[in-house]
Amino acid sequence: MNFNMSLPDLEDFRIKKTVENGGVFQLHVELDAKPHSCPACSTLTEKVHDYRIQKIQHTKLFVRETLILYRKRRYKCRKLGCEKRFYENNSLVERYQRQTKEFKQAIAMELIHGKNFRAIASRFNTSSTTVMRRFDEVGSTFLKETKELPSVIAIDEYKGDSAGEKFQTIIADPVNRKPLEILSDRKKETVEAYLKEHGQKVEVVVMDMSPSFKAAVDQALGKPIVVADRFHFCRHIYWALERVRRKVQKEFSDYDRKKCKQMKHVFNKKSETLTDKQRWYLERYLKMSDTLRNAYQLKEAYRCWFEEAKALGPSNLTAVKERLYEFYDLVKASGIEEFKKVVGTFQNWQKEIMNSFAFNLHNGYVEGINNQTKVIKRNAFGYRRFDRFRLRVLLHHQYKNINGRVA
Repeated sequence: MNFNMSLPDLEDFRIKKTVENGGVFQLHVELDAKPHSCPACSTLTEKVHDYRIQKIQHTKLFVRETLILYRKRRYKCRKLGCEKRFYENNSLVERYQRQTKEFKQAIAMELIHGKNFRAIASRFNTSSTTVMRRFDEVGSTFLKETKELPSVIAIDEYKGDSAGEKFQTIIADPVNRKPLEILSDRKKETVEAYLKEHGQKVEVVVMDMSPSFKAAVDQALGKPIVVADRFHFCRHIYWALERVRRKVQKEFSDYDRKKCKQMKHVFNKKSETLTDKQRWYLERYLKMSDTLRNAYQLKEAYRCWFEEAKALGPSNLTAVKERLYEFYDLVKASGIEEFKKVVGTFQNWQKEIMNSFAFNLHNGYVEGINNQTKVIKRNAFGYRRFDRFRLRVLLHHQYKNINGRVA
């Protein structure tokens, strides 16, 4: 048959016929005969020994499952004493394989953009083990490993539940916005060992208020500049307000206790963004408890300081620190124990908190990566092997914007 078009990976082949059988599109193909060099003695030969039909799985054509029936030619060496029999060279399929190279390339692309191994296997009408073998093959080949960390890094943990460990650690570049490495756990020894090996250039580390991370960073990098993530120190204020609300509302009537719990979001919102209904409920419950009113006023005082600190930034850190001390005085005068504990935490991490305004750095990008990582984990119903989980996440972020072939 004569065709006026070329199909990917079949440019060198002659398509003898096409058949549709049970919804499967079958292509019968063969190569033209030509001299081949004997792999044993390098003698050129044109002598054909025999043929065999090899069934090869291919990517879908015309939205149909495709099977290639390759009439494979076997040559025989003419040299006396050799007479080796060998198959012809082809660009369609590798030795001992039952899928075309194009088929493997398509699977490799789907492994980065697809949901999970089983879904990809179902789409390509193959087994999950075949897909996993392909992933192991391409993963280590195409992953761009981080040899040396940049000057600014961000460290955070996420719940991965892989390889017997509940939490894993991610290290990212918050400036260029890309993940760099995922560690198998969040233990101090693991983080410290990795930073010692790859962190010679690190000068600034953005992290949550984790004592183990802080100890690992200080011991591995010689006490670099540590920046506390804003979300993690701000939430201590809102946690304190929440604890006060829970304690105070126990003294309310059943109706007000339940209603106060339902309307708890009004205590956390900015006062200028409250609706008339929300403001009515807020004033109602603040009038019912002086302690709750004082706690709410402390939260608003902190919010004002935080907005001012962001505005001033590195230009006037002295004023930022003075306003923070004024907030400490307000907390001490209030006598509310929940906020006194927060002040103690702030004083222990004050240098790192001030650095967040001096360098204007935070872990927002890393938290976004963590959200995507959890989605990948849920779509796959979890990963038992950490190495596959690590490859899956890092490859996704490195190649998610690439639409071409991966393998």
